[in-house]
Amino acid sequence: MELANIEKLLEKYLNAETTIAEENELKAYFLSDNVAPHLQEYQGVFNYFSASKNERYTKTIQLKSQPWNWKWLTVAASLILLISVYTGYEKNQERKAEKIYAETHMALSMLSTNLQKGTVAIGELQEFETTKNKIFKQFK
Repeated sequence: MELANIEKLLEKYLNAETTIAEENELKAYFLSDNVAPHLQEYQGVFNYFSASKNERYTKTIQLKSQPWNWKWLTVAASLILLISVYTGYEKNQERKAEKIYAETHMALSMLSTNLQKGTVAIGELQEFETTKNKIFKQFK
């Protein structure tokens, strides 16, 4: 291979513009023994890539077993949610009943007050009526 071509390919490789065939050509050049002295710094990179390509991880990986039974946890969460919704509903009904009681109490007290005024007014009218009857009976 001619050195000028290798330098052009290396420049393209560093700019990530090479094809697979050009990269294989560079790999073959740098894995050989006759690398130009000013390009020997790149030889370590290509040696690393070829060596790491053959590495395999052989140890077994132990996965932790799941200690919780998530089905029971979801059932428990659902029950808690249902109980809290029911309790909230009961509290809401209780507040509504208290509000209705307070409004009814206020309406009945207003009615009682007005009835007392009416009773007093009827008493005054009754007194007026009896006085009027006494006056008109005397003039007859």
